[in-house]
Amino acid sequence: MTGVRGEQKLPGEFRTTQNWIGGATLNDAVFIPPHQSDVSGFMGDLENFLHNSDIDVPHLIRVAIAHYQFETIHPFADGNGRIGRLLITLYLVSTGLLDNLMVVRTSNSLSQWIRFFLVAVGETAKKGILTFEKILKLKEEIEGKRIVKLGKKVPKAKQLIDILYKEPVLSVARVEELLDVAKPTANSLVDDFVRLGILKEITGARRNRMFAFREYIKLFSDK
Repeated sequence: MTGVRGEQKLPGEFRTTQNWIGGATLNDAVFIPPHQSDVSGFMGDLENFLHNSDIDVPHLIRVAIAHYQFETIHPFADGNGRIGRLLITLYLVSTGLLDNLMVVRTSNSLSQWIRFFLVAVGETAKKGILTFEKILKLKEEIEGKRIVKLGKKVPKAKQLIDILYKEPVLSVARVEELLDVAKPTANSLVDDFVRLGILKEITGARRNRMFAFREYIKLFSDK
C-alpha cells in the first residue's frame, strides 16, 4: 500500500471521518455511506455473512451481496473500489472456484469447466424453483386461510402481505408509512398479523420494536 493513491489516508484502517460518493460536499453527494462510528459493526456483520454456512446461497450470489454491502459501507478513506474488487477474487480463491478455472487453463479442458458450470446453474435453478413454489404455497395459505378472518381489514392486510415479500422485517412506523395509514391502524394491523402467526416481534423491546415475517425468511435458509 506504499506509493499508491491514498497512501496518506490511513491505509489498512477503518475511516474515522464521514465520506461520500459524488459531489463536492455532503450537501450535493450522490450517496453518503454510514457514519464512521457504525463501520466496525457493519463490517463485523459482513464478515459473519461471508462465513455463515447456515445461509444456503450459491457462492457467486453470496460474493455479489458481500461486494455490494462492502461498497455501501465504504469502510476506508480511500481504495474502497480496489479492495471491493479484490474481495471478490479472494472469496473465489477461498471457495475453490478460481482453482476450478485455473485447471481449465492449465489442462486445456474446457469441457470440464462447461460441465461444472452447467451443473452449478442447474442446481441453482432447481433450488430457486423449489423456493418459489414454497413461497406460492405460503402465500396461498396466508391469503386463503388467515387474513380472510380480518373482515373489513382484508384489503389493507393484502397490501401489507405484498410489502412483506419485499421487506420482511419492519416496524409499526414503517407499516404506517408504506400503507399511508394512521398509527393506531398500523398498530392494529401488526397486532393482527402477530396473532395470526404471520409476524413475530424480534427485539423484545417496548419501543422501536421490529417484526419479522419469519416463515418467509426461513424459506431462504432451509437446506
